[in-house]
Amino acid sequence: MSGKKLTEFKRINFFRGFMTTEDDWNDAEQYHVEKRKLHNRIMHTPGVVPHYQGGFRVSARGKGELSVEIAPGYSVDGQGNDIILPEAEIKPINPGDFKLPNTIYVVAKYIEEFTDFIAYKENLEYKGHRRIAERCRIDVEVTEPDIYKEIELCRIYLEPGVRRITEPRDPMNPRANEIDRRFVPIAGPFGSNLSPKMTLEILELMSLARITYGYLFHDLRILTASAILNSFLTLDMMTRANMLALSHTVESMSLLMELEWQMVQDIDANHPQFASRKEFAAYKKNIEIARGMSRDGSTLDYLINCVGYQSKSCEALQELFSHKLESVPQIDSGAPMDKVFESIKVRSGKFTKSLAVDGQKFKLIDLVDLIDNKNEEDHKFKISQERDRYRTRQKLKYPDGNTVEDVGVAYEGGYAEWEITGCTPKKDVIMITRMDYVHGEYETEMYVNGKKVGNSVCPGNDRRFRWRNWPFVIPGEYVDEPTLKIKQVPITAGRDVNMFKIWFYHPA
Repeated sequence: MSGKKLTEFKRINFFRGFMTTEDDWNDAEQYHVEKRKLHNRIMHTPGVVPHYQGGFRVSARGKGELSVEIAPGYSVDGQGNDIILPEAEIKPINPGDFKLPNTIYVVAKYIEEFTDFIAYKENLEYKGHRRIAERCRIDVEVTEPDIYKEIELCRIYLEPGVRRITEPRDPMNPRANEIDRRFVPIAGPFGSNLSPKMTLEILELMSLARITYGYLFHDLRILTASAILNSFLTLDMMTRANMLALSHTVESMSLLMELEWQMVQDIDANHPQFASRKEFAAYKKNIEIARGMSRDGSTLDYLINCVGYQSKSCEALQELFSHKLESVPQIDSGAPMDKVFESIKVRSGKFTKSLAVDGQKFKLIDLVDLIDNKNEEDHKFKISQERDRYRTRQKLKYPDGNTVEDVGVAYEGGYAEWEITGCTPKKDVIMITRMDYVHGEYETEMYVNGKKVGNSVCPGNDRRFRWRNWPFVIPGEYVDEPTLKIKQVPITAGRDVNMFKIWFYHPA
């Protein structure tokens, strides 16, 4: 191309006798290139087009190599350049190139290369490249990508001594040396120009707000919470559809804060039992600060602060109602055990020595606390013949929105076994296992003192509210003595079984 910077768009106009030069033809090409790039910048958001060919998806190599495979795809960068990878490409990752531990980024860049060189023998002054190839280059970097000039395809947190790069066990929470695709920007029609990180923070706020205002409206019947709840639901859907630009999101947040202030006034006037609480005062203060923020500076900074104060306000309200969110509905004694077990599965409150759930009472007889060395030793806990095993620390939410942090262990293949004491012979034992439900969809065979007592089946999964307490009943006919040796054998291929704490109860 001529290399001249476009200050205005001027089309070439041919007329009889027009003597053209290479600059004329290159300017004619540049006109169309710049017009297309302008259209891409203004009418589309930068990122990967997921439905075109392989969607630029980065995958681990089947051989467990220190390399990744990038599928063919199409993307647009922030300058409006079309980035096309026509064929799959394998990109080696050399840990020696980086100071570990470190996060690396696999990116796609638009580059131009002169091709098809020709020189005319009749006059050697007439020579040059007949084409400019528009190509994609895959790079691996340690700095966070600038979407203006490159598109993130994945990121990987590499630890020292890494031997292979693998697919994430949990795509929403990748661990070290696993491919993380959460921050890949998605291209589309005019809409969101938020960064993937900002979008993720907004969606986390939406989840927190839905629980908070849903409880205020549906359970406590604070009617002014309804408009806030519906507004957050709409904002959530439009954010997921990639339809909100930065300015749209800021305006939506401003509207939400006005609705929240109306609810503050409603609670002050009509709900004195809540208005006098310090948690409500903290909520009110955060909303006041957010409403009073100046919008004269950076729009992005304003949005970041809005999201921060909104999150704090929701957390303050959840503190106010946490005792009610944790409570389990009480009904007449003799409730069906399947209903009791459903309540146990989602219970975020503590599992105490005496437990009452849906009218049923239970007495704690033992507790296996994983990753507590003394507790594991006391219970003779061990995992044998496993194909894979790892420890895990998780800070996750139950379906009621309460967050709990715990440590545990997961394994694939083989079996786990342990002993418990304090059992009353001929009496049912209820085993309750805290688990990360994102890794559901598995089945295990359960043995007690060498006898098979049944299968524990864990269907489904939940990627948002991941804690569950999975129950299994050991029938009293298999409880022959105070000490039970329990063996758990996974039978679902390719699925790991995770455990954090295991409580054992007798019906009281």
